[in-house]
Amino acid sequence: MKLFLRHLLIAVGCGLIVVTPAAVAQPVQQPVTVTQPVQPPAATAIAAPPATVIDRVVAVVNDEAITRRELDDAIKNVTVQLQQQNVPLPPNDVLEKQVLERLINSRAQLQEAKDTGLNVDDIAVEKAIERIAERNNISTAQLQESLKKDGVDIARFREQVRNEITLARLRERDVDNKIVVSDNEIDNFLKVQQGKGGNAEEFDLSHILIRVSEQAPPERVQQARARAEDAIKQIKTGVDFRLVAASFSDAPDATQGGALGWRETDQLPTMFAEAIASLHPGDVTDILRSPNGFHILRVNDRRGQNAPLIVQQTHARHILVKTNEIVSEDEARDRLLKIKDRLDHGADFANLARLQSEDAGSATRGGDLGWMSPGDAVPEFEKAMAALKPGAISVPIRTQFGWHLIQVLERRDADMTKDQQRLRARMALRAQKSDEAYQNWSHELRDKAYVEYYLDKK
Repeated sequence: MKLFLRHLLIAVGCGLIVVTPAAVAQPVQQPVTVTQPVQPPAATAIAAPPATVIDRVVAVVNDEAITRRELDDAIKNVTVQLQQQNVPLPPNDVLEKQVLERLINSRAQLQEAKDTGLNVDDIAVEKAIERIAERNNISTAQLQESLKKDGVDIARFREQVRNEITLARLRERDVDNKIVVSDNEIDNFLKVQQGKGGNAEEFDLSHILIRVSEQAPPERVQQARARAEDAIKQIKTGVDFRLVAASFSDAPDATQGGALGWRETDQLPTMFAEAIASLHPGDVTDILRSPNGFHILRVNDRRGQNAPLIVQQTHARHILVKTNEIVSEDEARDRLLKIKDRLDHGADFANLARLQSEDAGSATRGGDLGWMSPGDAVPEFEKAMAALKPGAISVPIRTQFGWHLIQVLERRDADMTKDQQRLRARMALRAQKSDEAYQNWSHELRDKAYVEYYLDKK
């Protein structure tokens, strides 16, 4: 069946397939566009009804098609993003191919998620949409109304959100969760930084990647090198770096003009950190070679980091009730409402946490979570905790882990400079390892996928 489907998709990709009204009665899996009707033979006495045409396939990834409509929608979204960031648009054919490659990579990853049983439920999607609305200072209803006014289909928007969550969880599971940073690595990292004077710097960077593996044939390496040289030549003649990145780069950030944002030198590969160390804002590196390909970096700005870090910590405890196939959302919430009623009438929080909480890590400690710094908890938990005065108990709060009752015990200001140094070192080492591991993983997944192109076929 998969082989048959693949050949069917290839047939569709080679040209538009005309569907008569009788055939239209059957379910059609592709979006539909309008084209010129097929003219009936001259000898036919009765005029044939207008024909409908299935949307053209522009690529096949394993057993799934990417349609012209999907590509056009993605190009529209990328164009809006580039215009909002004042990034010059590359030529249409270049942008089209860049966006198609992104769709192919995303489709291969989504298929990997599906094949390995990674699913995102409706609750996670709703929570994500709520956060999107909250970041825009509007309600969910207002967000949906705004999308309708912009001509965005709500169901398609929800599916896009689901796909983004799926891709993030897939990367977390298959890449980030496998990254290990040892205490010895952190100690060595900090020693190196102290040897440099301990003055960590941040750089606002943009990046171009011309991808080619170390195992590629010499002619492919030479072709990639030529592309990199062409890109840097355009930059040196005054072409906007963002336009060159959007036109040449194979990195995921290409359609954002190659923007990497602010990065500490600690978070960069040694080769990158050394290449930009003496550069001023506006300067561009020479072509750099790594196992992933050829790189060009631009320094947009730079700044130092020397201030001590004082943060407010919260000592809190909680009772967690999880939801599953047996315990519904309403049942979990009602159970916590009953527990809260007992707490409001003098019951001991720690005893109830030991008996009722389903957080194995904290239940034996009476629900005690210890001292928590900003960012230690998920946003919903942290927001509810921040609104409580010491001694107060929250109403039931929903997070991705289940339903919680939260009690704040006390707060304090803490000097986190040393802890933050170790945390930054750990994050920097993780970022170095994760970026490289993700690029390799993504590239391998893309190479394993069966891909056929029909973009240039009419």
